[in-house]
Amino acid sequence: MAAAGDFTPESERVTRQLRDEIVDGARRPGSRLVERDLAEALGVSRLPVREALRTLVSEGLVTPRPRSWAVVREFTASDIADLDEVRSGLETLAFRLAAQRHTRPGLERLRATVDAETAAARAGDAVGARRAAADFHETVISLAANELLNELEHVLRSRLRWLMGQHDDLLGVAREHEALYRAIAERDVERVQELVLEHLATSRSTALGHHARSQDPA
Repeated sequence: MAAAGDFTPESERVTRQLRDEIVDGARRPGSRLVERDLAEALGVSRLPVREALRTLVSEGLVTPRPRSWAVVREFTASDIADLDEVRSGLETLAFRLAAQRHTRPGLERLRATVDAETAAARAGDAVGARRAAADFHETVISLAANELLNELEHVLRSRLRWLMGQHDDLLGVAREHEALYRAIAERDVERVQELVLEHLATSRSTALGHHARSQDPA
């Protein structure tokens, strides 16, 4: 029997499942999200589904439609560019602060994310590698030890995880994260600055290229 503290409301469970499916690409942009159909598929009433869709709308992953349905958001090239600009500002600061302020336990957490990402990439586990890559960035922000920065990242977290998943070079991204980890561990702020700018440029190009290919009718 599960302890009382282990209880998870159905709306949170449904939100987490739908969020993961959208971020992981299992639910494609423009896909319909109909309350009745989702409730039947997930074995819940329509109320937790409705609450989950409202949450995902607020997170920027879902676009509402009239009455009882919605669609998975279709990010435009402009959306991606805007998100990338904000991400670049947040992460340039976060990586510099992480290099200056990290603790040993925090660095161990960061090492674990790099190891998990590399192992998943080598195994061809795209979902696992992309999730670990996003965990790496979230861990860096936690190492920055700036509460306001953490709050801002939390507001954008779902969209950032989606953006970070727009790549296919699993090992290439893992290698970039390995280099960033080493620079952070050495507290080499200048090297971190150099590497993060290169990493963001690669991510920007990859995300826009991925979007362009997805729009190609061929």
